[in-house]
Amino acid sequence: MDWSLFYHYILIMKTLSRVLLFVCGIALLVVLFVPMWRIELDAPQYPEGLMMQIYPNKLGGNVDIINGLNHYIGMKTLHDHDFVEFKVLPGIIVFFSIACLLVAVLGKRKWLEWLLGIFICFGIIAMADFWRWEYQYGHDLNPDAAIRIPGMAYQPPLIGFKQLLNFGAYSIPDIGGWIFVAVGCCLLALVVFERKLKKAASQLYAAKLMMLLMAVSSMLVSCSSGPSVIKIGKDNCQFCKMTISDPKFGAAYLTGKGKTYKFDDIKCMQDFLKSKQIVSTSSDEVWFVNYLSPHQLIKLEQSFLLQGGAIKTPMNGNLAAFANESDQKQISQSLSASPVIKTSILQ
Repeated sequence: MDWSLFYHYILIMKTLSRVLLFVCGIALLVVLFVPMWRIELDAPQYPEGLMMQIYPNKLGGNVDIINGLNHYIGMKTLHDHDFVEFKVLPGIIVFFSIACLLVAVLGKRKWLEWLLGIFICFGIIAMADFWRWEYQYGHDLNPDAAIRIPGMAYQPPLIGFKQLLNFGAYSIPDIGGWIFVAVGCCLLALVVFERKLKKAASQLYAAKLMMLLMAVSSMLVSCSSGPSVIKIGKDNCQFCKMTISDPKFGAAYLTGKGKTYKFDDIKCMQDFLKSKQIVSTSSDEVWFVNYLSPHQLIKLEQSFLLQGGAIKTPMNGNLAAFANESDQKQISQSLSASPVIKTSILQ
């Protein structure tokens, strides 16, 4: 996988998140100039219907006609100065607009989550306050009204439709309300997206860390001094399965991945390789036990070999290894053994 492309992808998406936050901030400023909610009234005597629009700072629509009708059933008349919400709502909208722009500039994921939480809380409080106003408006009636129906209340619906005498009342968001809904959905989508992005970045970091650890492990293996020491009387030969008992003979095969195969005789190692139980690679290494120092392993390329004569090995390979040429020559005379060409060992 191309990590640079993945990082580039993350960068682009984070930029898009900020752009969307800028759009949300500007959109909220638009709410200051358009109606947020509307209540529509349909009745036979008003075929074109009546409508009251609620702006952030005033009422609009057919308010005077609605006030005239409500007078007959004892409902209070509606005036802008009666609503404290009209004094604080524009400031709240400006606050959320600035907050969106600020989070977009700073790019703090935690701040985005806080913004969403505060925005949702405001929406819940606003709808609860709207319901409270509708309840008081529909239930607090003048007892001296011209038209009185015992037990009848005229509370408009919070959202949706409700029949009030011969009027059908519809309560729905207007342009500003739908902008608020769209901004809330956008903030929620951005929070979900940024969390997934964070998770993806964490997985990417973990993957790269794992690759780094594997690389370091590989380096440690490649830089190690060789395979683990053969334990006489404890380790078994990989090929013949016999316990390795003679300390002067033996061999080890170290794979490029760091796995060691131990043998009680060089011949066993030769037979093991010929059996094709493993696939040899150029990074594999061959090591022999030093005949004169049983606890020392010698790499094939640095070893000097003798065969035959008085040399007798566990599986009759009759091969012995030495760390230097002088030892090889000295032992070859005393044991009547012959030097061996190393390249022939693995053939």
